[in-house]
Amino acid sequence: MDFKNTSDFVSGFWNIYVVGLTLASVIGCGVLLWIQGAAKHSAGQTTGHVWDDDLEEYNNPLPSWWRWMFYLTVVFALVYLALYPGLGTYGGSFSWTMRGQYEKESQVADERFVQAYGPLLKMSLAAVAADPRAKEAGQRLFLTYCAQCHGADAKGTRGFPNLTDSDWLWGGSPEQIKETILKGRDAMMPAKGLKPDLTTDQIRDLAHYVRSLSGLTADSVRVQRGQELFAPSCGACHGPEGKGTVGMAPNLTDKVWLYSSSEDVIVETITKGRQNRMPAFGEFLGDAKVHLLAAYVYGLGGGAKATPPSADPVVPEAK
Repeated sequence: MDFKNTSDFVSGFWNIYVVGLTLASVIGCGVLLWIQGAAKHSAGQTTGHVWDDDLEEYNNPLPSWWRWMFYLTVVFALVYLALYPGLGTYGGSFSWTMRGQYEKESQVADERFVQAYGPLLKMSLAAVAADPRAKEAGQRLFLTYCAQCHGADAKGTRGFPNLTDSDWLWGGSPEQIKETILKGRDAMMPAKGLKPDLTTDQIRDLAHYVRSLSGLTADSVRVQRGQELFAPSCGACHGPEGKGTVGMAPNLTDKVWLYSSSEDVIVETITKGRQNRMPAFGEFLGDAKVHLLAAYVYGLGGGAKATPPSADPVVPEAK
């Protein structure tokens, strides 16, 4: 812990309290050892305590080597507290902190990683994805940083997209995948039923129309009414035919659903909206690891050879 920056001690009293208690405990052990060593002992005589009829406690002093070993532990504790944190806000003469140690070890690990995989930065992501050694390293990175959301098999789960199929909201080209990992993504589907923009019945009509776009079972009457509502309510993002736009809104005509294709879930999505966030890993992982990770994701088979969109970035909707 970095004691110089800690907020645990809200007043000077607690710092003095911790320092005093710690030093009193260590020095007290030394004093106790000295008292016991100076006490008179009657070798060969018992204290009068007997267990199990014949197990007696003798009044013998500690062996000298044992007593001096305890003295050494007291000296070691005092030296340690002088060099390292342990006395309140005093950081020790070495100024050691866990954060500093972590950053130092992380820097060494990153340098070794760059030495081992840095040359791959000069290769295209497609070429890196085909390299068995790079694929193995990328998989380890994926399991460490991505599997918690996308699953160990990268097939995702409710609210977290499948990375093995060809459905990509932000584009599945190698460059787009790398940009997503580097900068992160924020997606938002605005709520249509909380303002409200639409009535409950209109939202259900829209849900049936959206289901029909994917060939799912839907009420024909509601589908007709929902079709009339779709263009003014949803067409600006999803397009007049519901096929979506890369970087803006998902395709509603395929059979890929981030949350669910059930009527109730679609109604919930339209009513309350959705908000998703993919964290940015560029600063945390560095270029070499991101390059390797992007190549691994691209190599899962769902990537496309599309070029990145030239339009200004917008906040997309979550399907």
